[in-house]
Amino acid sequence: QVQLVESGGGLVQAGGSLRLSCTASGSVFSINTMGWYRQAPGKQRELVAAVPNDGNTTYADSVKGRFTISRDNAKNTVYLQMNSLKPEDPAVYYCNAHRTILATGHYDYWGQGTQVTVSS
Repeated sequence: QVQLVESGGGLVQAGGSLRLSCTASGSVFSINTMGWYRQAPGKQRELVAAVPNDGNTTYADSVKGRFTISRDNAKNTVYLQMNSLKPEDPAVYYCNAHRTILATGHYDYWGQGTQVTVSS
């Protein structure tokens, strides 16, 4: 099992910045990828950014150039630096850890979610 604890959400003005953090505990040794998803009211949860063990990051087109994902493996923590926040960015942001166990398969773990609100 993997437990994820997020922090860093809040209210910011449009154009401002926020930094989200997510720390994993438990069976962290088998985590392949950590990432951030978001879900706005009435919409499906969508990938924002992800970083696998090899460091090749992936971003949603809507956040490229504004958001940066990074990972500190020594601290089992993933960060999402969000700059130039826009009115379309508000959502609940969820940390995700994807774990592969060869014998049994793939597993996804989720944090509790942190609210990001952008005021215009």
